[in-house]
Amino acid sequence: MDLSDKQIERYARHILLPEVGGAGQSTLLQSSVLVIGAGGLGSPVVMYLAAAGVGRIGLVDDDSVDLSNLQRQILHTTNGLNLAKVYSAKQAVEALNPEVELVPYKERVDAKNVERLISEYDLVIDGSDNFDTRFLLNDACFFTSKTLVSGAILRFEGQISTYKAYLGDAHHCYRCIFPTPPKPGLIPSCSEAGIFGALAGVVGSAQAVEALKELLGIGKSLSGYLLIYDGLDTTWRKVRVRPDPSCPLCGEAATIHDLKEHSR
Repeated sequence: MDLSDKQIERYARHILLPEVGGAGQSTLLQSSVLVIGAGGLGSPVVMYLAAAGVGRIGLVDDDSVDLSNLQRQILHTTNGLNLAKVYSAKQAVEALNPEVELVPYKERVDAKNVERLISEYDLVIDGSDNFDTRFLLNDACFFTSKTLVSGAILRFEGQISTYKAYLGDAHHCYRCIFPTPPKPGLIPSCSEAGIFGALAGVVGSAQAVEALKELLGIGKSLSGYLLIYDGLDTTWRKVRVRPDPSCPLCGEAATIHDLKEHSR
């Protein structure tokens, strides 16, 4: 794909990088990413993917913009209060980079639509805020052989990993770390425990970096590792995670073979 003069100017700082160059930028322009959640994590993810020139970005969210969102969800503005987040995001992306197509899905991802949604994209990013969705995306991406870049935040801490268990060998899945969802009420939500607004930007930006690396095939993947950020202590920890042979999804004697358990 030949780049236009305007594209060469817009993406000049990417093109200067030997690891990206013109060929890599062309790859991004022809790539597609599905982002789940237009909130604290999805906001910086979508903005940086759009700025980087990822050609098609799907965004799934069924919520509307609320005043309490604006402390961290930088996709949205005060003028967009009560507007569906996916349409607010579309306006933001069009203003930032009109070359990028933002496909809005005003719906909640579930067992009925998840495989349809992710099948149309090269890579999936989880910016959701609940365990049910995280487990669903992990399982669905495993069964459909899609790379999943997942992030989670609470209070002053965040976690990021890339899941490619469908490749086998040294690649783990979310269930290798957390075999089953925690019991309801055991882990507080951000609305209960709070979230430091800028933390969402740190973790979501890191997710965008990992996604772009995966699309370009550069650098070292986070697959096989869990990256933990402590905002109060200003520390990053990179923990080695190996596949769990007893994992119910990707282990040697797996017991999960479809998405039926997510339909209950």
